[in-house]
Amino acid sequence: MWIRIANLFRGFLSLFVSGIERANPEALLELERENLREQVAKYNDGLASHAGLCERLMSQVRQLENEERDLRGKAAAHLRAGNRDAAGQYALRLQTVQRELEENRTQLEQAEITYRNLLKARDVAITAARAKIENLRSAINDLKMKQALAELTEMSAGMVTSIGSGGETLDRLTQMVGEERDKAAGRVRLARDTMDMSTVQVKEEEQQALADQALADFAAREGIALGEAVAPPAEKSMGAAREAE
Repeated sequence: MWIRIANLFRGFLSLFVSGIERANPEALLELERENLREQVAKYNDGLASHAGLCERLMSQVRQLENEERDLRGKAAAHLRAGNRDAAGQYALRLQTVQRELEENRTQLEQAEITYRNLLKARDVAITAARAKIENLRSAINDLKMKQALAELTEMSAGMVTSIGSGGETLDRLTQMVGEERDKAAGRVRLARDTMDMSTVQVKEEEQQALADQALADFAAREGIALGEAVAPPAEKSMGAAREAE
């Protein structure tokens, strides 16, 4: 029973985590990049240790080469001097050094080959991982664009549906506006038809009579006869010039 409950709990937890991962692909991508950096750092540490082994073998080879030259010279010198026992001891040590030198050279060659292969494998792995990460980044960007496009398309489809469903409301509104406009036009016509134009005409005649009376009073004060036309100043000056002639 408890095992089944634990499995069910793990299943729900896995679904929850999977949902979070699906909703946040950028976080997973960044995590994989961080894991790649850590793996590369650990790999470089191992590669550095192997490079140190190569350097140590190279140092041993150089030391054995120097020792070989020294022993060869000493053995040859004692042999020419007739010291066969000493020359034999140096020759024996020379053989041992030569065997060690050959082994170290072989180990150094293998270590160098292994180092180059490891270096090449690291570069290939890093290149492949970076290419995969870039592809995933492009895929995530493409996913975002397609999701945004899908949302816009769904919104557009919803707008088209809502606009189509609201057409009846717009028609009713247009009809109501037209009816109210016709009613307003009818009220204007009714007011115009019921207006007492005789009163307006009398009022207009009164205003004209008052204006004529005011004009007559003004002409009397100024000594101007209302019947004679007032000539412009230019014409008056020309008439005065003719009289002077």
